[in-house]
Amino acid sequence: MAVKVIQADYHNPQHARHVIELLDCYATDPMGGGMALSDFTAQNLIPALADRRDAFSILAYVDGQPAGLINCFEGFSTFACRPLINIHDVVVAGEYRGMGLSRKMFDLVEDIAQQRQCCKLTLEVVTGNTTAQAAYERFGFKPYQLDDHHGQAMFWEKPLPA
Repeated sequence: MAVKVIQADYHNPQHARHVIELLDCYATDPMGGGMALSDFTAQNLIPALADRRDAFSILAYVDGQPAGLINCFEGFSTFACRPLINIHDVVVAGEYRGMGLSRKMFDLVEDIAQQRQCCKLTLEVVTGNTTAQAAYERFGFKPYQLDDHHGQAMFWEKPLPA
């Protein structure tokens, strides 16, 4: 079994196709919402990502087959006055789970973050995804809080009209 983990090139048609295929794999999973990507997203995501200087994606291959994906976006910590990387999507296709791919992809994300002099990595995970939570804890992540008195940070959203 040959494993290869790379930073995707959004201008490479094969990489672009694999990003969409793996993201759709995640979207159709119950932990990703259980619905396929819209045609609009499937057709427009790669050009939109390519236009963003703050975006990058990591692809994992097993024996040349696309097996894993992480999408990341650079943000900024005002308290540290340094950039940070938000890990937005983490995907390992079902048949490749348990092979250590997520660790290899996270290691490359961390290398890129250090090259960019980032102060931290952030991510969100749903409370029911205990498998992912256990993996993230093994990788050094923990719930965020400023102090014990005020408790942990919560991730909230407010959808805006299209």
